Amino acid sequence: MAEQITLDTVRADVAEVLYLEPHEVSESENLLEAGLDSVRLIGLVELWRSRGHTIGFADLAEKPTLTAWCALLQRSDA
Repeated sequence: MAEQITLDTVRADVAEVLYLEPHEVSESENLLEAGLDSVRLIGLVELWRSRGHTIGFADLAEKPTLTAWCALLQRSDA
């Protein structure tokens, strides 16, 4: 069973890999344009898979925003 995930959780995870404070990561900002590269994205995929979420690289790369990712991860909880 996947760990429950919230927008704050996703924001904190993304901020950590971007070396930012969580409040510096916007919900609607394109994270790829904000400096998230493919290696870090793969790291996030692996992190969230280790927490029980079924998510893939392509799923996240298609809509690279916190809001979209949170929705995808919450659906993977169901």
